[in-house]
Amino acid sequence: MKDCLAVVLAGGKGSRLEPLTRDRAKPAVPFGGSYRIIDFSLSNCLNSGLRRMLLLTQYKAMSLDRHINLGWRHFFCRELGEFIDVVPPQQRIDEQWYQGTADAVYQNIYTIEKERPEYVVILAGDHIYKMNYRKMVDYHKENNADLTIGALHVTPDQAKQFGVMQVDSDQRIVGFQEKPEEPQTIPGDDEHCLASMGIYVFTARFLFEQLCQDATRSHSTHDFGRDLIPAIIDSCRVFAFPFRDENRKGDSYWRDVGTLDAYYEANMDLISVDPQLNMYDQRWPIRTYQPNFPPPKFVFSGADGDYERCGRAMDSIICPGSIISGGLVEHSILSPNVRINSYAHVEGSILYEGVNVGRRAHVRNAIIDKGISIPAGARIGLDPEEDRANGFTISDNGIVVIANSDGVEHLEHQVQLA
Repeated sequence: MKDCLAVVLAGGKGSRLEPLTRDRAKPAVPFGGSYRIIDFSLSNCLNSGLRRMLLLTQYKAMSLDRHINLGWRHFFCRELGEFIDVVPPQQRIDEQWYQGTADAVYQNIYTIEKERPEYVVILAGDHIYKMNYRKMVDYHKENNADLTIGALHVTPDQAKQFGVMQVDSDQRIVGFQEKPEEPQTIPGDDEHCLASMGIYVFTARFLFEQLCQDATRSHSTHDFGRDLIPAIIDSCRVFAFPFRDENRKGDSYWRDVGTLDAYYEANMDLISVDPQLNMYDQRWPIRTYQPNFPPPKFVFSGADGDYERCGRAMDSIICPGSIISGGLVEHSILSPNVRINSYAHVEGSILYEGVNVGRRAHVRNAIIDKGISIPAGARIGLDPEEDRANGFTISDNGIVVIANSDGVEHLEHQVQLA
């Protein structure tokens, strides 16, 4: 893989994940307690032997940049030609932000060319999955392809959010539609379509030529799916690579956590008895920055007869530094350094780092952002009207999201009045 360069598109605005993306890019959103969304693509690269990476950032990149500096740079040795570089927008063309995925790569073409790769692997930094990119690169070479696209089976309803491909018997792509209203199903399988995962392997010289041509088209939106790929499938060797999961837990696991409900459900997948996504697999580990916190602690056993004041957690993930101090946690994910105080009850919730839940507070089906303190006696997720009155965001499925302290201060005032 030394002749390959990975380009990770990590500048997503993530507007559908607001307010979690109010102060951070989508790839930097915490996931599964200890991780960030970006960790999956980066771990796949590392596990695949891809040790030259460029991360193209754009919106609100400070949190992502800090995470890379703290948790990822030590894996790479510059003296051996290994690196992970965060590349902010250069605004080389008319001082404008990236206009599309192809434009993001085109505006950094000088940086990519400087590394002299034979092949360029282009990835999205905001999906949850395990994949060996080496197999896809080998497949690309075997087919003498100009472009190879990672392919996933999805339902026709889901396919409306993807680029949909049609292939011949050799998996060569003969048709491509970006987010069609009526997606074509796979011949002989009316229940599935073949969707693009947004994972591409390009022969480098071919990529440079196509990017330069696309940049001259005034009508183009400069996007891989909308413009570049449809323009080349008739004249170039473009193949689909069937997604091969390295998770080894039954059906292939791939999640786009682009909405609050999809994000919540993907997190909740992890706390089931036998989760489909195996985070304990040492053969294909997901790496991240691990802060130096002590082990989690559970205190108060109810031995003095106060059985309600007992530190317990069931069907939950509890990260280092967290203290369950006489409270109850059920079906939840607690990030590092979270404190649950006496008689508090947290259920079906995701608590980010540094959250403090006050005594006798009740939190249900909520996502609470970093460092927020829930006042004693507060009720969150029990009454939608109360939550809306406090200014909290509520998803389509009723998940309450608290991303700043403004609403919490209003809630604390209400608790004091009560």
